[in-house]
Amino acid sequence: MIVLTKRNKEKFLVNHNQIECIEMIPESKITMMNRDFYIVMETPEDIIRLITEYNAKVQDVRREVAVVDKR
Repeated sequence: MIVLTKRNKEKFLVNHNQIECIEMIPESKITMMNRDFYIVMETPEDIIRLITEYNAKVQDVRREVAVVDKR
């Protein structure tokens, strides 16, 4: 999940796997797969960067905790 900011400056978490599209209006409008939407302060580029960083972090954690059988 990534942290985004609503227009009232409130932070919240979004499951980035459920994002269907991001519209570029003065703010960013994120439409989810269930058709709910959020207006956020971050730019589409910022949102993509956050998703990329989150995915990289998750993949690194998986590599670190991988159990290797060395029999």
